[in-house]
Amino acid sequence: MSPAAEPVADKPSRREQILAAAAELFARHGFHGVGIDDIGSAVGISGPALYRHFRSKDAMLGEMLTSISEVLLDGGQSRVGAARSPHDTLGDLVRFHVDFALDNPALITVQERNLGNLTDPDRRKVRGLQRRYVELWVEVVRTAVPETEEPTARAQAHAVFGLINSTPHSRHLDRAQMADLLTGMALAALVPARA
Repeated sequence: MSPAAEPVADKPSRREQILAAAAELFARHGFHGVGIDDIGSAVGISGPALYRHFRSKDAMLGEMLTSISEVLLDGGQSRVGAARSPHDTLGDLVRFHVDFALDNPALITVQERNLGNLTDPDRRKVRGLQRRYVELWVEVVRTAVPETEEPTARAQAHAVFGLINSTPHSRHLDRAQMADLLTGMALAALVPARA
């Protein structure tokens, strides 16, 4: 393919730029440590100009955490729908979550720290999406390892999320090495070794 024929990546919309900047700032300074002017400055507009895109800082956080939850659920569902063997599906699901965490450390940090800062309607929506994502994992784990009881599969899913989502705090290896390490550790936690 000639350089002229290569597809051009879509430029992020102004809303996406604002959310990305807000995520970085919230991850670094905490939700309450960031003002609307800080976010505006990060994207080159005045703080009050942000109100053309979001009604409030709370609305930014709500959209950010809802979007994360939707991306994870949609991505998980697409891997499950790929009709592969149960073990391959589990591996695909683990790799998907690992890739998301490694590629979005600020979002992972914001999600981990700021659920309590959401408005009640946003918190209910995010929690509902998260529950569906967990149940997807429970189903995949129990299909891949049928002897796993439901409470155990749920506990395993939450433990693996904790492992994978620790990546913003443990970037000691390059991305490929970290992805391999996390994937291996997660699969080892989910699938018992055969004697």
